[in-house]
Amino acid sequence: MASSLPLSLLLQISCISLLLALLISPAAQAATCTSQTFKNNKVYSNCNDLPDLNSYLHWTYNRSNSSLSIAFVATPAKTGGWVAWAINPTAEKMLGSQALLAHPTTDGTPLVKTYNISSYSSIIQGNLSFDVWDISAEFSNSTYMIFATVKVPENATSVNQVWQVGPGVNTTTGLPERHDLAPANRRSYAPLNLVANGTTNSTTNTTSGALRTGSGGNMGLFSVLLLVLGALIAF
Repeated sequence: MASSLPLSLLLQISCISLLLALLISPAAQAATCTSQTFKNNKVYSNCNDLPDLNSYLHWTYNRSNSSLSIAFVATPAKTGGWVAWAINPTAEKMLGSQALLAHPTTDGTPLVKTYNISSYSSIIQGNLSFDVWDISAEFSNSTYMIFATVKVPENATSVNQVWQVGPGVNTTTGLPERHDLAPANRRSYAPLNLVANGTTNSTTNTTSGALRTGSGGNMGLFSVLLLVLGALIAF
């Protein structure tokens, strides 16, 4: 009996350590996007903490008319910079993307333009290859919010999304300046699953496969570990 006491105590300490580690781990915290609100009071069915560039996507898919309503939230690379969210109808990455890009005007108000990313050295401002409407933007606390509704292919189950942030806009040409080529900038693309629930209680990072659970997940984990701890103490 005396020899089993240290092992039992060790198991108890290990269980407590595991409990604390899981509860304070970033992977066990609620997704940041669930706490975000908008001045225009728009509400969306789903939200995702995007895996790179401190960006977030709120979205609602309307199967009846094959439309996707989005709110993209991101902070530009520098003051006066730009943010962009895009759908690529033909590939996964930037080339071929149909982009919504927000930047400040001379009086500081946000403006959204549409761009066809036809090559890595040239972008073309103009109509997108699909319908888009209800375009607007907000700017608050150094963060842009792009709002729009886009037409997606009928019966689509996912779309290729691309997002990016940049340093500024050329005052002569009015075109956005080139973004950094850091690893985070190169990784800023992922499929958006239109039929999955990336809702207020959970967010799936489709690039890394990480799963963030909300408060309900924390409480369930807490309860299970308490039961295990109680069993070890009784032993």
